[in-house]
Amino acid sequence: MASELFVLALAILSALLLGWGFQALPQERWQIMASIPLSKEDSDRWRGVNLTYYGLFIANAAAMAVAIFFILMGAMGTSPQGPLTFAAAIMLLGILGSKTVARAVEKKLHTFTMAGATLVAFLMAPWVIWLVNETLGSRWGLRIPILPSLAAAAIAYAWGEGMGRLACISFGCCYGKPLSHLHPALRNLFTKCSFTFSGKTKKIAYQGGLEKEKVVPIQAITSVLLVLTALIGTLLFLKSLYSIAFTLSIGVSQGWRLLSETLRADYRGSGKVSAYQGMTLFMILYASVMAPLLPVPTTPLPDIAAGIKILWNPSMILFLEALWLALFLYYGRSAVTASSISFHVLRERI
Repeated sequence: MASELFVLALAILSALLLGWGFQALPQERWQIMASIPLSKEDSDRWRGVNLTYYGLFIANAAAMAVAIFFILMGAMGTSPQGPLTFAAAIMLLGILGSKTVARAVEKKLHTFTMAGATLVAFLMAPWVIWLVNETLGSRWGLRIPILPSLAAAAIAYAWGEGMGRLACISFGCCYGKPLSHLHPALRNLFTKCSFTFSGKTKKIAYQGGLEKEKVVPIQAITSVLLVLTALIGTLLFLKSLYSIAFTLSIGVSQGWRLLSETLRADYRGSGKVSAYQGMTLFMILYASVMAPLLPVPTTPLPDIAAGIKILWNPSMILFLEALWLALFLYYGRSAVTASSISFHVLRERI
């Protein structure tokens, strides 16, 4: 019953946040979170750097995903050192991959891609686990089980991707096709639940020219589908069904990424099959081949109370705080918008 209550609590909190985000974040005011003056432009104005809600929601989603990963690993009785080392390595590889792959595919310096981050992290994950077990594992007397770790990472990814799409809504990126370009049946389907973005600094406006036009709410669909997948995957994991949880989380998340490309209007690379679709298809095939080959550990049923308790560890708390801050500063500092700031005195209050 504890496992079911944990999943239910996550479902309620996620529904509340996503419901608010779908309503509020397409609005112009939810792109720039703050602007910090850096240097003077003239006697009255300062040049500022913008901090975005994109960075805030990316940091929130990543911290939540890693916390879920720690909880699931802790529920298996794994000591904190193993998940910490694994998570730090995978997050670093993902961050590097998000920019490197985007630069290679889209030929742009100031953009990121979750598909690239996922590909790099996913391909390296088994090798990171093996390296940790063969080096630090021997020194600390711990072993990270491969299949449960990959299942927990796949579930955490679904959480992070699902909640992280709020960042895309805020920034106006990863946007869907205009309803006017759809088949009449699809147009009727999305008429009452489309997105309309406002704000000239949103990517859908300056890149796609689609400000104030009804578009497919592809970010919202992705959020709902992946959060549902993560909820089911979490429950399966807590029932020791690691292989099914891993296959489901990868299959649905990457299968939807493959399909959702057909409903997106942002630039995804040249060719009928985009580079991102090719990466996704490779990951699905890679996971389908790898999952049956991994040994299924015979362990007691995971204890969710023990998993939650693992977070009350100074190293875990400090890691999550440092991760949140690093991601917010990395992704939240806008490279494609600028600001001019002026200050004045309210004479009537002197």
